[in-house]
Amino acid sequence: MKRFLLNQCRWLKRQASRAARWLLRHMPGGPRELIPGRLTYNQDGLATVNNCDFINDPHFAEAYRLGEQTGSWKDARIHWRIHVLCWAADKASRLEGDFVECGVNRGGFSRAVMHFVGFPKLGKTFYLLDTFRGLEDRLISDAERRRGIGTGKWFEYEECYEAVCKTFEGMPVVIVRGVVPDTLPLVKASKVCYLSIDMNCVAPEIAAAEYFWDRLVPGAVMVLDDYGWEQHYEQKVAFDRFAARKGVMVLSLPTGQGLIFKP
Repeated sequence: MKRFLLNQCRWLKRQASRAARWLLRHMPGGPRELIPGRLTYNQDGLATVNNCDFINDPHFAEAYRLGEQTGSWKDARIHWRIHVLCWAADKASRLEGDFVECGVNRGGFSRAVMHFVGFPKLGKTFYLLDTFRGLEDRLISDAERRRGIGTGKWFEYEECYEAVCKTFEGMPVVIVRGVVPDTLPLVKASKVCYLSIDMNCVAPEIAAAEYFWDRLVPGAVMVLDDYGWEQHYEQKVAFDRFAARKGVMVLSLPTGQGLIFKP
């Protein structure tokens, strides 16, 4: 009896899997297929069967933990996005210039990055620019509002300036409070090797990219956190145009991020 029930369960599982595949192939919007094989990663809009053992690296795990404990990404799990940021920061750490992050919130990205590259030992300064209270409403375009930018769970921000100051106390950072682009001239770095942009709407992001472009050293990396996300399509279009003007391309990543390298 026990073996009979076990065989029945296996049969039902196979039938359910076939039914799921059929449904996905016939869903509106074109044919779709389940990813064959056992998933190694399934979070933050990305599912894959490919290797992701960076998650188990103790050094990365500690960097992720420190970023997560700031409360920056709420209940989301975003290991691969942090992996990309840490990779970019590691590359930038070998170049001349300082680090800049436009769109900090509670400092999760920058805290993870700083630990991963041993930032205090690099002799660089990390500039952190944000309102530390959320998006500036006047900078959100009508097209972005129609996509829901500025409303919903992921746009609920709390005052966090004091918390950020505490997180980075004693570290080589300059915390710049205010609205980008108004605060951009407060960044005194003449050379920048790492630029992270995550301000959720076009106007301040393009302003920051334009402002820092000539300060980016050859090989410097610009990480666009919102580039590939459907809700942020206006930003993708704007950065594609920006990149074309500069004679470069945006590398679109399945994490939703985009990368631009300074020639």
